[in-house]
Amino acid sequence: MEARVALADLNGVGRHLPNSDLLLRPLQNREAQKSSSLEGTYTEPEEQMLFELEPELPQHAADPRNARREVSNYARALRLRREKEGLPLSLRLIKALHGVLMDGVRGSDRAPGEFRRLQNQIGRPPRFVPPPANLVPQLLDNLEKYLHVDGGPDPLVRAFVAHYQFESIHPFMDGNGRVGRLLLAICIEEWCELSAPWLYMSDFFDRNKDDYIDLMFAVSSQGDWDGWIRFCLEGVVVQAKDTSARCEGLIALNRDFHERVHQIGASTRLSALVDELFLNPVVRVTDARDRFGVSYPTARSDLQKLEEAGVVRLLQGAPQLTYLSVPILRIIYGD
Repeated sequence: MEARVALADLNGVGRHLPNSDLLLRPLQNREAQKSSSLEGTYTEPEEQMLFELEPELPQHAADPRNARREVSNYARALRLRREKEGLPLSLRLIKALHGVLMDGVRGSDRAPGEFRRLQNQIGRPPRFVPPPANLVPQLLDNLEKYLHVDGGPDPLVRAFVAHYQFESIHPFMDGNGRVGRLLLAICIEEWCELSAPWLYMSDFFDRNKDDYIDLMFAVSSQGDWDGWIRFCLEGVVVQAKDTSARCEGLIALNRDFHERVHQIGASTRLSALVDELFLNPVVRVTDARDRFGVSYPTARSDLQKLEEAGVVRLLQGAPQLTYLSVPILRIIYGD
């Protein structure tokens, strides 16, 4: 199967760095932005990176920090399972993901981390009406059993069946689409035995949003599993190849940056600062100062050296002295 070959290739690329977070964090930030975009939440990468340095709670519904916090929460939810040391696939994990996702954002008053007790709907006017609330516990119990079944169909097929099942139950009052895509990434990582959660599907779903919605609906209305699975497997090939190219680009860029640092005879601290940029391509002088326990002038001098080496540039308009690595941002977010 072409999808499994592409996924295996991606898994191989991900083994090239001793610290997988240098690749994972950028991919997760991109996934957070793309999955949120599917729900109509849009942020600019530079604004989002600045927000990550100093997250703030939005003050009202129209506050632009709502969108940035929603994207930030999604990225936090992506990291939740690794931080919880492998919390098993379960309803408890699904509720924990939802709780993080809805923390302090629009919809946080709609029972975050709790399954719904009221009817909901998809679309206005509703194109699909999920099951009544009284059926949700039994349907979720069935889903959890499916998550725990060993063997069965191809693991990728199984993951996309589980994704559909979750979406059709729509067990929360809000945030179902994003939780469903979080769950999908976890299922693919575990069932395909990846070394880390390398594959994220939201970019493909966002580019093919009408097909994503229509084919999922076709399963419910016509039982068309073949169309849904073919579409998803096509997406695996596209996303695995795209992510492999981005990973290879990041690996090459990381080597290039370290070579530049070596050529100017810089310290070990400066090399560590280069790696930090792959976790967040935006860095303030105060962040570098606090991260490495040096004085403000020393931290500023370090970043000026990286600027001279072409690794970062000064970010105009930031509230304090801030630098941005444009080459990293291009690889992560460029189309």
